[in-house]
Amino acid sequence: MGSSTISRSMVAQIVREVALEYLGREKNTQGPMLTVQTSSRHMHVCREDMDVLFGPGSELTFDRPLFQEGNFAAKETVTIVGPRSRLISNLRILGPMRKQSQVELAFTDAIMLGFNDLPVRLSGDIAGTPGAVIIGPKGVVELKQGIIRAAIHVHMNPDEAAHFGVSKGDRMNLRIGGPAGVTFNNVHVRIDPTSRLNVHMDTDEANACGLHLTKEMELFK
Repeated sequence: MGSSTISRSMVAQIVREVALEYLGREKNTQGPMLTVQTSSRHMHVCREDMDVLFGPGSELTFDRPLFQEGNFAAKETVTIVGPRSRLISNLRILGPMRKQSQVELAFTDAIMLGFNDLPVRLSGDIAGTPGAVIIGPKGVVELKQGIIRAAIHVHMNPDEAAHFGVSKGDRMNLRIGGPAGVTFNNVHVRIDPTSRLNVHMDTDEANACGLHLTKEMELFK
């Protein structure tokens, strides 16, 4: 039988290729990085209502960026008056402006204002929801609808959706570990090419699971 020898350089090349393939597989198994954040009560405002609340031609003033690109907390705030004349002041407006105004509250916010059965909706789905009086520095708007409890949801881009095997409108589960660990069902999937993987829950949900105390988070079908 003939014999052959493998050069040292060839051995080194083979080792490099195997190592790179292994590291590539390891990287792919990690999946996208998940961020879970608390979404405090806030308002989205349309152009027409902005003109009434803050004056004709007024614009939102940038205060700080939010996690999703292009979204920001504005310096402008308003006061919301509930059905029993109870109110919450310093309600933050988030930008950019929307086609229709809406207010997103946590359950305890809603009860305090006098909304005993506020519907849980995704942002933008406001048909048939209650309204409220909104007071700004320049005027008052009476919203006929648009007051909701925001449904827990996850933003993701198409690549992240493919990783989880989900489509727009699907629902997922979110496990939060730690001493007050809990699993949230019915996490609504929202997909957009510009989105980054990010779950939004309200302040009541975040407090219930001790979100600020844990780093154990898992999103799954």
